[in-house]
Amino acid sequence: MPVDEEQSRLAIQRLNRQLTKLARKPAPESVHKFRTYGRRVETWLDELVSQPSRNDKKLLKLLSRLRKKAGRVRDLDVQIVSLRNLKIPSESNRKAQLLRTLAEERNWREKKLAKAFDPETISELHRRLKRAASNAEISKNADPLGLAMRQLAQLGRDHAPLTEKTLHQYRIVGKRARYLAELAGKDPEAERFVSQLKRMQDVLGDWHDWLKLTQRAEELFGGIQDSALVAALRNVTGAKFRQGVDVLSETRAALSAKKPVAEAALGRRTPAQPSPKTEAAA
Repeated sequence: MPVDEEQSRLAIQRLNRQLTKLARKPAPESVHKFRTYGRRVETWLDELVSQPSRNDKKLLKLLSRLRKKAGRVRDLDVQIVSLRNLKIPSESNRKAQLLRTLAEERNWREKKLAKAFDPETISELHRRLKRAASNAEISKNADPLGLAMRQLAQLGRDHAPLTEKTLHQYRIVGKRARYLAELAGKDPEAERFVSQLKRMQDVLGDWHDWLKLTQRAEELFGGIQDSALVAALRNVTGAKFRQGVDVLSETRAALSAKKPVAEAALGRRTPAQPSPKTEAAA
């Protein structure tokens, strides 16, 4: 399936727009969009350009550095919203304390991100993106959909139990595979593949966000025996993990044209089961 060059041009145009917005204020929506469009451009340059130029390599390095900084801000935005929406009748003081801790770190990282997007860096990014759009040469035999499927298939060869590590691997590889498949344009097969990966990505991303929030709470308050808040967060994270395993199983089955594998056959490992009290709290 050939590359739809319009998709790569759109990714660059949208990334340029977000750079302008981030230069003014690292608002949550702009941070998120910079990360997603940045990943799309990185995937295009890294996977499909046959001979990356010096400009392409410097652009990749710069995008990766800034995307990671933006990612830390975005992660905190999501954790703050999730924690605010968590209904727990007890330990309101600890919930407030955790919210303050996350908000303080978010403000600190926002300032670092704003410094990283100084006028000189913004100008360099615009310039390098323009050069890449004009000069980067996509491999003649590039097949973004085929490459995306192969990347995911490599993970599917491992029939070991689905663990947190496995879900994390699929979360990362699934993003790149999705962005590759999007470069195949309006092809029906590519669109079905993208739709399947988007659902998997959303569910696994949600699980990972709750996992990071839970780990942060544990750093402050200890384990489930020490804090009802930690117990509630563990409960939610466990449910998100189970949902992630189910969706991942369905995705693997759909992509291999097989029926979903039974949970017992997967040898699924779930986190420690919470007590009825913590289930009610979540």
